[in-house]
Amino acid sequence: MSPSKEKSIGISGADQGTRTPALSRTNAFEQDTTSEILEKVQTLFENAKSSHDWDHTLRVYRLCERIGAVEGADMDVLRVAAVLHDIGRSCQDQSQGALCHAEKGAEMAAEILEDFPLPTHRKSNIIHCIASHRFRKGRTPETVEAKVLFDADKIDAIGAVGVARAYLFAGEIGARLHSPEKDMANTLPYTSDDTGYREYCVKLSKIKNRLLTHEGRKIAGKRHEFMVSFFDRFLKEVEGKDE
Repeated sequence: MSPSKEKSIGISGADQGTRTPALSRTNAFEQDTTSEILEKVQTLFENAKSSHDWDHTLRVYRLCERIGAVEGADMDVLRVAAVLHDIGRSCQDQSQGALCHAEKGAEMAAEILEDFPLPTHRKSNIIHCIASHRFRKGRTPETVEAKVLFDADKIDAIGAVGVARAYLFAGEIGARLHSPEKDMANTLPYTSDDTGYREYCVKLSKIKNRLLTHEGRKIAGKRHEFMVSFFDRFLKEVEGKDE
């Protein structure tokens, strides 16, 4: 499949072996530049944990395309920011949460982008998008592109995919399925009590009301409803009930 014929990021049957997407391009990003950025970035995901791997990046990219087109974003900036947004994640995981992956990712992105002939204002915007995409802390997204990336990343954390990722992450850190006897206000991340349900309570249930774009909030509505229904059912089944 020729990259020039690909209109948006995606993986066809022929691409699944390498998992290398083709990015949409305008005159602002030449094919060689895009390919070099992809090669640099994908190597950073080789040891990534599954909850924040290249597949997550691809889903966020697709959501950015969907939301950004409606919100009038600079799509060249947004696409590159989406591809780079989680490159610092493995550093945060290795530090057990002590290091902020958004801040580290912004630093890494600045170094990567130094070698590419992009206008300074676009490089700065890409770096800002990455630095401000985190939910729990970090800078406030100020540009349209940063707001779209923030929303896309959060939407991938709710709904059916979000529930699956919450338990995938819990499994990665060795968390229990549920800790009903613990006071969630006094449990800590990256511990055995950092369960999927804890993640729902402290973060996922709040995402819908924290989104920054109209289109993002629109997409989040049904995903939020599904997630609430799932965890309601989850608590009943933990107690041996069905209804």
